[in-house]
Amino acid sequence: MHRRNFSRALVAFSALPLLAQAQPLSSRPIRIVVPFGAGGVADLTIRSVAQKMTESMGQSIVIENKPGAGGVVAADTVAKAAPDGHTLFLMSNGTAVTAGLFKSLPYDTVNDFAPVSTLGFFDLAVLVAADSKIQSLQELIAQAKSQPGKINIGTINIGSTQHLAAELFKTTLGIDVQVVPFNGTPAVVNALRGKQVNAAVEILAPVLAQVTGKALRALAVMGDKRTPTLPAVPTVAEVDPAASKGFSVASWNALAAPSKTPAPVIARLNKEVNAALASPEVAKRLRDLGVEARGSTPEQQGALLTGDIKRWSEVIQRAGIPRQ
Repeated sequence: MHRRNFSRALVAFSALPLLAQAQPLSSRPIRIVVPFGAGGVADLTIRSVAQKMTESMGQSIVIENKPGAGGVVAADTVAKAAPDGHTLFLMSNGTAVTAGLFKSLPYDTVNDFAPVSTLGFFDLAVLVAADSKIQSLQELIAQAKSQPGKINIGTINIGSTQHLAAELFKTTLGIDVQVVPFNGTPAVVNALRGKQVNAAVEILAPVLAQVTGKALRALAVMGDKRTPTLPAVPTVAEVDPAASKGFSVASWNALAAPSKTPAPVIARLNKEVNAALASPEVAKRLRDLGVEARGSTPEQQGALLTGDIKRWSEVIQRAGIPRQ
């Protein structure tokens, strides 16, 4: 090869990584597979973020809802998709729970996905009916200790984040209570208001209107800090710091791609997600839904996933919940 032509080829070759970073995605639409039905908080969260990403990227983003089977169908769809950044998965803490709850899955929860970024965190709360005689978390704990096995705490389905959070709550505080699962949030709220259960553990977002409307009362939130939505409500750790040191439970969601997706593609998606979450309109939209907009690096998201798989697997085993 002529020296001049060789030099041009060398320059062109060395520029390829830069071009890959600048344009890692084609103009084809991006599909985000969501393991929940349309209209829920997680669905509205990703739609808010996707709309902002569409504006900044000039690229169509399609939301595909695939609920059912504990998120397995949606996850498997993405795990087996082409690793080109055009098919993404709305991962959640439920993905970690499923990894601990199922004996076998058609994919490897850790190794078949490439983390992109977290999206948002949802507070869980300990709730009572507005007319309950239990006025504080201290009173609930005191009653549970004075009447072992008599206090009932409602949650949604067995194996849900709420159910496992209630199990972790009782073992952390050393109280003997009955965790009673119901088929969905409306059934939990009805049981709470109908005095079928003494308290409930639920994600705050879907019941926030009933808390602010004085139909329910939040005794505490389960995260590591108070929620801006209800700043007067303490955390569980604040109420009983000795027993619950380090206790923190939050629901979350994130974006992930199939494993082997090129690093420049992941980097581009991470940049776009974090930019969308940082925009005031998206942050406000999520805040109104009861969601804290919070992005991350891919590495931080990966650590969150593996940490939650370990935690919830231990809770499942300790609670004697049969693996499916």
